[in-house]
Amino acid sequence: MLGEMTEGQFVEDRRTQRAIERSFEIIGEALSRLARDFPGIADRIPEHRRVIDFRNVLAHGYDVVDPRLVYGLARTRLLALLAALRVAR
Repeated sequence: MLGEMTEGQFVEDRRTQRAIERSFEIIGEALSRLARDFPGIADRIPEHRRVIDFRNVLAHGYDVVDPRLVYGLARTRLLALLAALRVAR
C-alpha cells in the first residue's frame, strides 16, 4: 500500500495519510462488528481489540494522531493483520 514511500514522504502527503487512516478505520469498524456478532471468530485475530481502539482514536481524535505512528503501523502491522483476517474467516 505504501510502496517505496518513506516516512518523511508519508508525513508530507496528506492524501496518502488520509487513505491509510481511512483503511484502518474501516478495518477497525469491521472488527468491532465482528467482535460484537461473532466473538469467537474475533478472538482468533491477534490484537483485534487494539485495532478497534486505534480505529476509535482515528475516528474521534484526529488532532492527536501522529502520522509517524500511522506510517509505522502500516509498515509493520497491516500485512500481518490482513493475513490474520484471511485465516480467521
